[in-house]
Amino acid sequence: MIEVTRKDAKESTENLLRRFNRKVQQSGMLAEVKQNQYFQKPISKRDRRSKAIIRQERKALKLKKIKLGQR
Repeated sequence: MIEVTRKDAKESTENLLRRFNRKVQQSGMLAEVKQNQYFQKPISKRDRRSKAIIRQERKALKLKKIKLGQR
């Protein structure tokens, strides 16, 4: 848990928020939470490669159709 306290009574709320946001960024907590936001089933390297190849082929076909004016 990240805690930030006022340095003195005169410190503005904006400064306090800025220091808090900086600490959150430096801790890497936000990136970790975003990474774990959606669960993905672990898949094998072979499946990942085959899916990537399929994606590339579909993209190439789509671009080819666009260039030919069929889409």
